[in-house]
Amino acid sequence: MNLHEYQGKEILNSFGVEIQRGIVATTPSEAVEAARKLTEETGTGWHVIKAQVHAGGRGKGGGVKLAKNLGEVEEIAGQIIGMNLVTPQTSAEGKKVHQVLIAEDVYYPGDSEPEEYYMSVLLDRAKGKNMIMYSTEGGMDIEAVAEETPHLIFTEEIDPAVGLLPFQARRIAFNLGLSGIAFKKMTKFVSALYTAYIKSDSSLFEINPVLKTSDDRIIAVDAKVTLDDNALFRHKDYAALRDEREENPIEVEAKAVGLNYVDLDGNVGCMVNGAGLAMATMDLIKQAGGEPANFLDVGGTADAERVEAAFKIILRDPSVKAILVNIFGGIVRCDRVAQGIVDAYKNMGNINVPIIVRLQGTNADLAKEIIDNSGLDVQSAIEFQEAADKVQAVMS
Repeated sequence: MNLHEYQGKEILNSFGVEIQRGIVATTPSEAVEAARKLTEETGTGWHVIKAQVHAGGRGKGGGVKLAKNLGEVEEIAGQIIGMNLVTPQTSAEGKKVHQVLIAEDVYYPGDSEPEEYYMSVLLDRAKGKNMIMYSTEGGMDIEAVAEETPHLIFTEEIDPAVGLLPFQARRIAFNLGLSGIAFKKMTKFVSALYTAYIKSDSSLFEINPVLKTSDDRIIAVDAKVTLDDNALFRHKDYAALRDEREENPIEVEAKAVGLNYVDLDGNVGCMVNGAGLAMATMDLIKQAGGEPANFLDVGGTADAERVEAAFKIILRDPSVKAILVNIFGGIVRCDRVAQGIVDAYKNMGNINVPIIVRLQGTNADLAKEIIDNSGLDVQSAIEFQEAADKVQAVMS
């Protein structure tokens, strides 16, 4: 689950990470009030207006601007709120901005000494260890840094059973070229950041930039946070931070009816039970000359109601030219699944794309008879290759 910048910063701050302070606003008038409050707290009259969307590169799209007085705060907030922000990480249509973060300006006027660093905490799946990735080249696209100057990217591997050791935090501060007070504050920052990552059950914490001011403050100026959905049962307060407006509406709808759905760019819809079988089915589609339009796992219950909901979601994608249903009947009997497909098809009325159904497992032969005798425009298959051949035939 992705979080907005302000939400990620709140989590960081709760674990002792110093952040760029800010207040969220949904209207220009709220933005002005937020700026007034921040001025009272910080003493600065300059503020940064930041669009809150789940995408990076906001500044390049005009979603991050500096305001030097309350009049500019109101004007800029009015420009950003409601805009469709297009960044390198959004579609061509962009994402609509519903709220902005009014943040303190931590770049002191006339200060020529601030330094920006990149830092992230994530899992290295190949090694089974956590990893802190960091660089002196903060404020830039880390992908560009990795491609053009890979020697400026450092990594620190952390055994999750042991945790971050003090010497590792010190090594990170040393590699960033820090000394004195800044060195001590960076080691504290790194330790607090790693603690936040572990205790929030996150899969990613990315801070770009981490700022060192001329008076040696170490501040998280941005925060990109992704929480592990599988751990949200331990964090009811974090689960409430989900912003469904930022998510694919079809995926939100699927989740509401208990379906695991991921929208893809292909032309063959998939309905499968089990994530492993779903991955294999997508490979099957590609080998047959098609491209998977989605990942859809109906789980262990494939009754008529659930199948109908899955069909409706798949058919909402206008690029779908065929649907492959690939079900392995272990816990659920294939004949019940077949009857559910027939009932759902009849209930929905006209479906104008071909449907290939492969049912294998308990009562697969009986299931094939149900499909074949239904009188509907549904093709049945039992073997994997048979299903692949029929997908290829309808796509050619």
